[in-house]
Amino acid sequence: MKLLTILFGTFILALLGTWAFQGKPDFLFSGNLGMAVFIIFTGFSHFKFQKGMAMMIPDFLPGKMFWVYFTGVLEIAAGIGLMIPSVREVTAILLIIFYILVFIANINSSRKNINIFKADYTGPGMKYLYAQRIPMQLILIAWTWYFGIYLN
Repeated sequence: MKLLTILFGTFILALLGTWAFQGKPDFLFSGNLGMAVFIIFTGFSHFKFQKGMAMMIPDFLPGKMFWVYFTGVLEIAAGIGLMIPSVREVTAILLIIFYILVFIANINSSRKNINIFKADYTGPGMKYLYAQRIPMQLILIAWTWYFGIYLN
C-alpha cells in the first residue's frame, strides 16, 4: 500500500497547487497526474527490481526479462499518455486492461511467496494478495476509469 501514498500524495499536492495557482482545484488534472506519477514510478521499478519481477511471470510465458522491460516501458508510456488530453481516454482503457492482465502475475507471485525486492521466496504470500493487492488493484482500476474516462 506504500505505492498508494504516491498516488494520493501526488493527487493532493496537485489539487493544492492548482488551487493556489488557478484559484480553484483542478480534479481532472490532479487525478491524472496522480496516476501518471504512480504508473511511471512503477514502470521504472521494472528496471530496478527486474529479477524479482521476472519471477512473478507465469512459467508458461517465455522471455521473462523481455516482458519485465516491455511492461515497464508500457507503464511509463501510459503515465505520459494520461497527461495528453487527446490520448487520455484510450490510454486509460488500455491501462485498465493492463491492470486486469497483470493481476495474473500478482496471483502467481503471491502463490509462490515471491519477494520482488529481494528476488527470492520470502514474500508475504496469499495474505498480501487478499488484504492488499486486490483492494489496490480495484482502486487503480476505479481511479483510472474515473479520471481517465468518466471525467475526461
